[in-house]
Amino acid sequence: MVALSCQIQPTNCKALPNVKARPFVSCSMQPSQTNIKVAINGAAKEVGRAAVVAVSKARGMEVAGAVDSYLVGEDIGKVCDMEEALEIPIINDLTMVLGSISQSKSTAVVVDFTDPSTVYDNVKQATAFGMNSVVYVPRIKSDTIMALSAFCEKASMGCLITPTLSIGSILLQQAAISASFHFRNVEIVESRPNAGEFPSQDAIQIANNLSNLGQIYNRDDLSTDISARGQVLGEDGVRVHSLVLPGLPSSTTVHFSGPGEVYSIKHDITDVQCLTPGLILAIRKVVRLKNLVYGLEKFL
Repeated sequence: MVALSCQIQPTNCKALPNVKARPFVSCSMQPSQTNIKVAINGAAKEVGRAAVVAVSKARGMEVAGAVDSYLVGEDIGKVCDMEEALEIPIINDLTMVLGSISQSKSTAVVVDFTDPSTVYDNVKQATAFGMNSVVYVPRIKSDTIMALSAFCEKASMGCLITPTLSIGSILLQQAAISASFHFRNVEIVESRPNAGEFPSQDAIQIANNLSNLGQIYNRDDLSTDISARGQVLGEDGVRVHSLVLPGLPSSTTVHFSGPGEVYSIKHDITDVQCLTPGLILAIRKVVRLKNLVYGLEKFL
């Protein structure tokens, strides 16, 4: 397969002042780039299975390895209920998978869905095999991020760590930042169908973004000793209320208010599929990085 590369250049018409310069098109036939080989660490998780299907369908990339401690030996295609097996077994050994992929000498990316305690070592292993990483692991400590940033800078290797892969969630955050310059009262209300760690990573990220802008919110209600008023994140008065309501989608709403008006922004997640467009974008972007970038919003 070949790709057509074209360049449009102006002709030189200085000798003919009454004739407008007309461009000509220069084309050359070049081989197309090989697929990005993607290793998915945490492939048996719900988000991992969605990632396998999305990468398999995406143009210019392919699943090249599946790592997990669950369902070891099972074909990842069958685990994901795909029509055909991918002939890629789940292996509980990241080093073995990376070593196998590296032999092809193709561009490769490791997607990490594992655990905050293993992220640093996983990224180091990927770097040792010349592969960049996309990390979607909630609640990574800031010390780990700083250490990985220094490591990637020194190694000139790319890593994207993102608190969310949902493009809708990122757009909600950006809209909230814009609104914060016009309103001085704000509260975050989130609901999840199942009990988990609260506040959620999305709510924490929004609160942190708003707190970093130097604003003081809710000046008339800064008391933190009333539990029913929710949890205050940061020092700027951003409150978060977390609800568990089975049957409802995962939802995050940011309420702003000013004199005579209320402005509310809401984002609902109904399926894990919402993460896959952001993941595909992240994989395409991370291959060009030579350092650590925090947040998928940098590429929107």
